[in-house]
Amino acid sequence: MSSRHADLAAGRWHVMSLMEQLGNAGSEVSRALRAREQGLADRERSALNRFLDLMDMTIADPRLRGRRKELCRVREIVCDYFVGENTFRSTPESLNRYFMPYAQAARRKMRAAHPSAQVDPPPAA
Repeated sequence: MSSRHADLAAGRWHVMSLMEQLGNAGSEVSRALRAREQGLADRERSALNRFLDLMDMTIADPRLRGRRKELCRVREIVCDYFVGENTFRSTPESLNRYFMPYAQAARRKMRAAHPSAQVDPPPAA
């Protein structure tokens, strides 16, 4: 398991809802897209690696056994866009369109649970 997310891999990730997991994974996709747009290859690769770590932990979540096909397809599509030949013809907009609702829903849930907490805005699309 990755050392980048050691606390999450220790079990905290599998307590989160699928919405929260995909919201967090999607944030890394947004970071990778912004880095690519700015020509920052190292940041793009780092964000992509964090996305892969988070998706792998999501795919391994025993609660989500029945959703693994969809989760593996999402992982495949993102990899195809960033390091493949983009055979799925993904765009930054299509990737953000998939993940953004999860991030927004997770943010609403966090605000409802902790109304006085400072919550950062979602990453720009």
